[in-house]
Amino acid sequence: MFYSLSRAFRTGALALLAAVSSATVNAHDLEIHGSNTVGATLAPRLVAGYLEQLGQGTVQAQGTGVENEQVLSVSGTDLRVLVAAHGSSTGFRALADGKAGIWASSRPARPAEAEQVSARADLTALENEHVIAIDGLAVLVHSSNPINTMSIETLARVFAGDVRNWSELGGPDRAIQLYARDEQSGTWDTFKSLVLGNQHTLAASALRYESNDQLSDDVSRDPGGIGFSGLASVRNSKLLAISEGNAPALKPSQLTVASEDYPLSRRLFMYTMGTHAPQLARDLVEFALGSDGQALVADSGFVSQNPRAVRPELDDSVPASFKRLTADYQRLTVNFRFSQGRTKLDNKARRDLLRVQQYMNDHGLSADDLMLIGFADAQSNELRAQMISELRALSVRKALHGIGLPQVAYTGYGQYMPVGGKGNQRNGRVEVWIKSR
Repeated sequence: MFYSLSRAFRTGALALLAAVSSATVNAHDLEIHGSNTVGATLAPRLVAGYLEQLGQGTVQAQGTGVENEQVLSVSGTDLRVLVAAHGSSTGFRALADGKAGIWASSRPARPAEAEQVSARADLTALENEHVIAIDGLAVLVHSSNPINTMSIETLARVFAGDVRNWSELGGPDRAIQLYARDEQSGTWDTFKSLVLGNQHTLAASALRYESNDQLSDDVSRDPGGIGFSGLASVRNSKLLAISEGNAPALKPSQLTVASEDYPLSRRLFMYTMGTHAPQLARDLVEFALGSDGQALVADSGFVSQNPRAVRPELDDSVPASFKRLTADYQRLTVNFRFSQGRTKLDNKARRDLLRVQQYMNDHGLSADDLMLIGFADAQSNELRAQMISELRALSVRKALHGIGLPQVAYTGYGQYMPVGGKGNQRNGRVEVWIKSR
């Protein structure tokens, strides 16, 4: 497999290649271990995109003889990058052991993992935790299945084996066959956390998979099947719209996933070990976070973090006052979110500030064209919720002021229009709206 990508040269890239080519190197100059969701397609595309910028030869990918592993190299040089996609947990172990320069993960680092390597690096710090893409955990059924929506609660009961026939959900009289990712998978960790929780256990009858694509292909051939995968692996299966609590059911889309409004949206990560990370790893991550890297994210079937302006469809559940408020605006595909239990912007939000600024510059817009709308989770009374939502919007306004976008309009919309059930952290958000032109 060969990649032919056209990208601008990076400063210092030629010097790096020359240094690598002239040195005595190990079998691989960089190893990326971890998530199959990241490693199957996305990580190789990002590596190829970065290496192509070096401009010194054709980038090619070859298998190692081990399933879900490949090596990318530049013809005429000794530069070699291994991508091993055996599950998020395997990637952490490789990073902790010093084998991997980058840990690719489809879930955030666990507190115990961060503690294990804390003497060497802080995995929760901005310089080590890198959100490289947004993914929607897709719930898949056969194309002939008449079921179109499902609540998270019902989905949990299905995968726990409490619901065993589609007729119990208004579908045909057909036994349900479960398809699930394996125990090493970050996709499985996400599903277990967001859907099964502490109240449900996956039924023993579920078929388990290391590969998202293979799982989706098997669901698409089974009229009784239901499974879950990363959004990039929907293929020929049918997507269900998912709801949580009183929030409306949503299908994963550019807006609902990029904004993380979709109940099963998730972040895809690359983790590095601070000053212990190889320079090649740091440069690759920088490329992945930039606009060129994010364009490759979109090409790979995931959702880019490059902001886009869209006009959302506001259904009858949206209050008339909100429709009036946003009548002359489009929504940017970015939400500002906060560290859990705090008003401090999280690592993704801190990078999104710069992405919004870049979007404004690229489109010739000023601070007058922006409006921030804050939201809060359900509170003990409406006044408290209103205050929290306004403080969240004000926090983002101050952060934007700090990077040269002063006096952005802002307001709060209290605890109305939740995107998740009560207590869900996603309800506490700040949406970004931009004047239509």
